[in-house]
Amino acid sequence: QVRLVESGGGLVQPGGSLRLACLVSGRTYGMGWFRQAPGKVRELLAVINLNGSKTYYADSVEGRFTISIDNTKSTTYLQMNELREDDTATYLCTGRGKEGLFDYWGQGTQVTVSS
Repeated sequence: QVRLVESGGGLVQPGGSLRLACLVSGRTYGMGWFRQAPGKVRELLAVINLNGSKTYYADSVEGRFTISIDNTKSTTYLQMNELREDDTATYLCTGRGKEGLFDYWGQGTQVTVSS
C-alpha cells in the first residue's frame, strides 16, 4: 500500500519561495508533482526518477521550480522560486506504479500567491 502526504503549502507574496514536501510510504517507481487550479486542467509540473538522476519540467515552471528526492527520508521535494499569482493552485504529489503510470496520489496542499 502506497501513501503520499504533502506538506509545505501556504500563502506567499509574488516573487517569494516555498518548498513542498511529499512523504512516501510504500514502493513507487518514480515521483512527480502536478497542480490544479479551479476551472483548469490538472497540469504536470515536474518528474524525477528514483535515484534523482533524471528530471523533467513543464515549460511553465522550468528554471523556477526544482524537484528533488531524498531516499533516506522517503521524501520528494518541490522547491518553488519566483512565485507568481498564476502559480496559485492545489499542488499534488504523485508516484509511479510498476507500469510507469501515475497510480498514487496525495491529498494535495494549497499554494496561494498573492500580495
